[in-house]
Amino acid sequence: MKTRLIFVRHAEAEGNRSRHFHGWTDSPITERGHLQAKRVAEALSDVDVDIIYSSSLKRTMQTASYIARVKKLPVTQTDQLKEINGGDWEGLTWTELERRWPEAYNTWENSPHEHQMPNGESMEEFQRRVLDEVMLIIGKNIGKNICIVTHGTAIRALICHFRACTLDEMINVAWCDNTAITIIDYEDGVFSTVVEGDASHLGSDLGTIVNQPWWEEYNKKFSKKEERE
Repeated sequence: MKTRLIFVRHAEAEGNRSRHFHGWTDSPITERGHLQAKRVAEALSDVDVDIIYSSSLKRTMQTASYIARVKKLPVTQTDQLKEINGGDWEGLTWTELERRWPEAYNTWENSPHEHQMPNGESMEEFQRRVLDEVMLIIGKNIGKNICIVTHGTAIRALICHFRACTLDEMINVAWCDNTAITIIDYEDGVFSTVVEGDASHLGSDLGTIVNQPWWEEYNKKFSKKEERE
């Protein structure tokens, strides 16, 4: 029996806008984030959803609330779907992180499977946490269409597993924009990708990362990497 997972990255939060690291930092969504959340809820209005789960952080719960209103469903929140625990990185700018922790910053950018947050989680621990929770959710809801509102790094780490890849392939999973939709089907122990990182509902005006200076440079780097492979 097929179970469908509809992952939604949370709407733009304060950390996304100001480019501060917010893992467990519990920041709310921005004015733009509310517009994004409204758009993704509208995009899902004609999509079958039986149950909604969300990370317990404000930015995910606020995003999920828009979907819940449209679908007329409650939201089940869980700490296990929270973003990676950044430890000493929490609340600092990306510029400051690169200056203070050059080695850890390098693993985050270039070999995330080896990354260890100073006084926080490693990427392996984090992937295990979110994957265990997703498998638990599937087990409770076999055959249903499950909407899961979570975080950007969580979606990247999970996609590695869904692609039947080891975590060292995470570098090959592109970042998705805020409120991007990823749909995965699960049946007989096998995951298959239906949609990955679709943010078309935002149009050209409401995207977050696509309108930030770092995104163009990241995209060039990612495209060159794909060409080499």
